[in-house]
Amino acid sequence: MKGLNWVEIRNDRQKGLNYKEIGLKHNIDWRTAKKYSQSEVRPIYHLKERKQSKLDRYKHQIDLWLSEAPYSSQRILEKLEEQGFTGKYTIVRQYVSSRKADMNEKATVRFETMPGLQGQIDWAYFEDYQVYEAGESYKLYCFVMVLGYSRMRYIEFVTDMSTSTLIQCHINAFRYFGGYPHEILYDNMKQVVIKRLLKQSESELNKQFEDFAGFYGFKPVLCRPYRGQTKGKVERTVSFVRNNFMIGIRYDSLANLNSQAVEWCNKVNGKVHNTTNERPFERLVKEELNPLKREYIIDKINLRRVEKDCLISYAQNKYSVPSEYIGRDVAIVVLDNMLAAYYEGKQIALRKISKKKKDMVVNREHYCRLLVKQSFDTENILLSNPAFVDYTVKPHDLSIYDCVAGGEM
Repeated sequence: MKGLNWVEIRNDRQKGLNYKEIGLKHNIDWRTAKKYSQSEVRPIYHLKERKQSKLDRYKHQIDLWLSEAPYSSQRILEKLEEQGFTGKYTIVRQYVSSRKADMNEKATVRFETMPGLQGQIDWAYFEDYQVYEAGESYKLYCFVMVLGYSRMRYIEFVTDMSTSTLIQCHINAFRYFGGYPHEILYDNMKQVVIKRLLKQSESELNKQFEDFAGFYGFKPVLCRPYRGQTKGKVERTVSFVRNNFMIGIRYDSLANLNSQAVEWCNKVNGKVHNTTNERPFERLVKEELNPLKREYIIDKINLRRVEKDCLISYAQNKYSVPSEYIGRDVAIVVLDNMLAAYYEGKQIALRKISKKKKDMVVNREHYCRLLVKQSFDTENILLSNPAFVDYTVKPHDLSIYDCVAGGEM
């Protein structure tokens, strides 16, 4: 009982209220009201020491298990009993339920994003629909992207879920939004992540997608395993597409279907959103997305791993790049008789394509860092081989390459 309440109770009694009336007013039992009305001093409480629970020593372990997967209370109990736990199911169920509630609440707050911060991506497979192209039928998939703050939605239908298709859908979405957010949230789709570990920093991303994300500079964020609800905004949009856009749809080609999809996006993005009570188009202005200054070209770009001798392979020939990129994947752009190598959007080498087979085109400057590590009396056999040709490339107007690869470096 707080001191102020004790004073009020005694004051109410002096005013003539009976114990029942005091109890109703202060939401306490009438016997408690009587006790404090008659007390001459402020009640002082002493907290009793909390009784130890059999579960206390296992709570940290339970938290670790729940961070890995949403185990049921019964499964947690079984795992605890394997470690010697002798308590009952009830206390396990109560603790597991409270921890899951805390995790869900944190996840909800965590992904309520600020302007321009985050977008969410998902695939949807429409197993009951097909599209006919060139006399053949194809399965129908839908790419869905939602901006976290404005709730702007973009959908696009495709006939495969390859990495190249996913990247092209991103680019089309960026065009529609007029930019892109700082980070994009994904589940563990194979087009984005090859090997998913509990820590994102230890996971292995798809190399082509990693190059694409590095080109634009946005951060791919992976959902925790078994925690797909963190993509709630895009999941709800997928359901909305199924139950709204696709009902009664008629189309005669993929292009026609996507034309209707854009019209649908314009319609829903122009209506007041139930959560924000604003129109997504109006909130889009506040997003302040990263502007599209250049575009990633998919069809003309291939990835190559830089070998230990600073060489990459193309059309049965070898071409050198600077030694600091050894072991990394670089993108190559080929136009006319020139090959350009890029790393995260930055041009790192420009070489003339050899017309021979099994040829090696090297540049001495690419080996500078390796030479520094060697003793001065050690001959570099690679650079001394007269069979290797180091083409001297005259100054060119590189604007065409920058255009293809995404802008001037």
